[in-house]
Amino acid sequence: MSAPGPAAGRRRRAAVLTAVLACSALLTGTGPAAARSAPPAPPSPSPSVTVPKLDWSPCRPGSPWDCATAKVPLDHAAPAGRTIDLAVVRRQATDPGRRIGTLFVNPGGPGGPGTVQVPQNYGAFPKELRERFDIVSWDPRGIGNSTAVNCFDTPEEAKTWAARPPAGFPVGAQERKAWIDAYEDLGRRCEKRDPDLLRHVSTADTARDLDLLRRSVGDPQLNYLGVSYGTILGATYANLFPGSIRAMVLDSNIAPRAWTDRPPQGEPRTTTLLRMGSDRTAAATLDRFLALCGSAPTARCAFSAGSPEATRQKFDRLMQRLRERPIGPWTYAKTVADTVNSLYIVDPGWTALAGRLQELSQGRAPAPPVYPPPPPVAQPNPYLGDEQAAAVWCSESPNPRDPAVYHGLEEDSARRAGDVGRFWTWAAEPCATWPARSAAGYDGPWNRPTARPVLVIGTRYDPSTPYAGARAMAGELADARLLTNDGYGHTALFNNGSTCISAYESRYFVDGTLPPPGTVCRADRVPFS
Repeated sequence: MSAPGPAAGRRRRAAVLTAVLACSALLTGTGPAAARSAPPAPPSPSPSVTVPKLDWSPCRPGSPWDCATAKVPLDHAAPAGRTIDLAVVRRQATDPGRRIGTLFVNPGGPGGPGTVQVPQNYGAFPKELRERFDIVSWDPRGIGNSTAVNCFDTPEEAKTWAARPPAGFPVGAQERKAWIDAYEDLGRRCEKRDPDLLRHVSTADTARDLDLLRRSVGDPQLNYLGVSYGTILGATYANLFPGSIRAMVLDSNIAPRAWTDRPPQGEPRTTTLLRMGSDRTAAATLDRFLALCGSAPTARCAFSAGSPEATRQKFDRLMQRLRERPIGPWTYAKTVADTVNSLYIVDPGWTALAGRLQELSQGRAPAPPVYPPPPPVAQPNPYLGDEQAAAVWCSESPNPRDPAVYHGLEEDSARRAGDVGRFWTWAAEPCATWPARSAAGYDGPWNRPTARPVLVIGTRYDPSTPYAGARAMAGELADARLLTNDGYGHTALFNNGSTCISAYESRYFVDGTLPPPGTVCRADRVPFS
């Protein structure tokens, strides 16, 4: 559920734990000067909490990005105790004379390193936001270049462990045992390594860090853009600090209750991702990919079989052949995982995916993907092991604790969602044996009145966070407006495929104007057209 970037090249398992068409409405809405009920007062900070000082300096000689380190309490309830480091990056507003303030960005995850992924994708931000805001991101506690969860003594040890779980998800009893044993071993290693850190990497901990960072840059209220997992972080902040919101955009949303709700008695019956509906939305997005591909000539979509139905059948035949006989390292499960992950970014992801599927259909192993060069930051390739996402997700979101139930959940999901359901079911299994529980989580309420309304964006064909999640988020928050992206891929921001979305987003951040209720934006270009 994280944003694209160098980290996207690693194997995603628990870490997943990631022509102009007109808008349907005009740029109108209610600005911040309109009459509103009195907003809640910002929370009074504890005098014992020290606001971190950010000593900015260029991340590298000649880099347009500045880096700093913030020291924050490990336990916000005990600010005099142990501190941890947060790695922070900043790109200053390109039009300083018209600067509004700082825009904090979380690129998703959990486990997304903002100090890498935001610089990597800086060009995706609307031009007006780059001109008028300092763009700031950070690696949340437990992640990447911040004080990180790392359960191995050496890189070699981590690499040896990473070879144990089957690529993608397990197929058959032997692989299921190997997967379960590997993640149970990972949990044991993590518990021995730094158990205190494991209990203090929750979303609520990070929301409190974010408020300290806001105060560090001197902004009286928060401007925030959160995508994917960053939507839960944003919703948590909005309910912990409701008076501190100036502008907040939540893009590709996780339904709050899907993330936090526990059954009144007993163990959870299903996983976070299946409650969210990730399996169903991935199946719908894959079907759309195959339909659009099949409607295009092979010059535009290499995997096209001449019609949507013929292309769907071609995909099903390929999956069956790979189950029986892999092509080099390309097993059935690896190919399904690659398919889901490649649906995240339409350009160039969908075209590249079609090319790989065509290579496999002809019995050839595709060439390894080519990743973009690293961004000009101090540490562009931090360690991003599976335990970092698991430490956040598994410590606070309910998932079944018995590894034996996941095979049944997989089969249920496969019946409704096909191959992609197997991938999304097993992505949550590491939580079954995760050893830690959050000491300071947040599970609602989600409807505390905020100083300003929140803008919620949902995409129709998203392989990870369904459109229903955006509707749920807009309904749960006290004051939110839903903007629909009738488009494709995971997040409107990083697909950058709708000038309509960008225009509404920019105007909202600049002057608080919301799109009219029911606004639908469409993609500038249909894939393979």
